[in-house]
Amino acid sequence: MSEKNREGKRTARERLAVEREKQKTAEKRRRTLIVGASVVCVLGLAAVIGVVAANAGKDDTGDSADGPVVAPSGANGDDNLAIPVGKANAKSTLTIWEDFRCPACKSFEDAYRSTIHELTDSGRLKVQYHLATIIDGNMGGSGSRKAANAAACAQDAGRFTAYHDVLYENQPQETDDAFAKDSKLIELAKKVDGLDTTTFRTCVEDGTHDTWVAKSAAAFRNGGFSGTPTVLLDGKNIYQDQTMTPAKLKQQVLEAN
Repeated sequence: MSEKNREGKRTARERLAVEREKQKTAEKRRRTLIVGASVVCVLGLAAVIGVVAANAGKDDTGDSADGPVVAPSGANGDDNLAIPVGKANAKSTLTIWEDFRCPACKSFEDAYRSTIHELTDSGRLKVQYHLATIIDGNMGGSGSRKAANAAACAQDAGRFTAYHDVLYENQPQETDDAFAKDSKLIELAKKVDGLDTTTFRTCVEDGTHDTWVAKSAAAFRNGGFSGTPTVLLDGKNIYQDQTMTPAKLKQQVLEAN
């Protein structure tokens, strides 16, 4: 074989080796980019999951509100976070954790309202209402907090029960934050005799009880409750009882009396 042919073959092998090395380098770079992109995707997905998890069941963050805690008139219980309805010496106690934007709370109220009124009016049952703001945290907005403040203002005026019922009877869709508007809450007050006063309007517009509502919301979050409404009859969760009906509730209260 001539020297020229050997040189040509050697040059060809060298070019092939260089080309293979380039391919290896390119492949290595491609794998690195794929791994890097995968890591970014995983981290991005983790961030999204983290945000979703952080918002699931999240309550309103209004507990960071500044100012003194102003409890509504007559509030009692731990830290004065309960609004009482009924005679204090009633033998049975119904404890209700609720949110004025909560559709399930409205369903409970629609089904049990007349029975609860009958039992409280007869002196056999007293109710401890605790106000939460879970829908504000889940859906966004401030209607739960503002409605709770307005209800506390109604308690100051001695009109809590009537205004409480009006709020549920006029509850907007869960995604509609209508209760965030002071004008809406004041408009609904016109449905309660004697409630639409300058004092009530000022209480609503100033958010007089906002910090109290925030403290109540924090108590709900820290209480280990699964959601709203949470309804306890003498400490027993009756809302989780699949067989519970207004008639059964009435029977249990009458038996306790």
